[in-house]
Amino acid sequence: MFKNISKEMKRYNYLIGEMEAAYHEAALKLGLSDSAMRILYAICDNGEGCPLQDISIYTGVSKQTINSAIRKLEKESIVYLKPFDLKSKSVYLTEKGRKLADKTAFRILQMEDRIFASWRKEEVEKYLELTERFLVCLKENIAEL
Repeated sequence: MFKNISKEMKRYNYLIGEMEAAYHEAALKLGLSDSAMRILYAICDNGEGCPLQDISIYTGVSKQTINSAIRKLEKESIVYLKPFDLKSKSVYLTEKGRKLADKTAFRILQMEDRIFASWRKEEVEKYLELTERFLVCLKENIAEL
């Protein structure tokens, strides 16, 4: 029934799954839940004062899951919220949160940066170009569902 899936697509799906597993393992090794790691990662990547709505977009995690994880991080004094505009809020790291992010999510970003730095510039550009092209096509096809 499902035999028409190309070996390339199967390989791609396997690689995506392995990437997710690697990030999960990193979060566990660093003592964080996947949601907490993704939130800290998004804040580190975006910079101080990351809009709440952007965290859901950056992480691909549902707003409900992000909101629950942020409430937990607030209770632990890791993050706090401030109004961004009339309808939305931004997430900020507390001092405790900065220290935690520095030891966890920021380390992952630095590791990823080192990986890209070890590649030739053309390889990085090609990888990003093809990934973006796949994403654009995927979104176009999903719009047609």
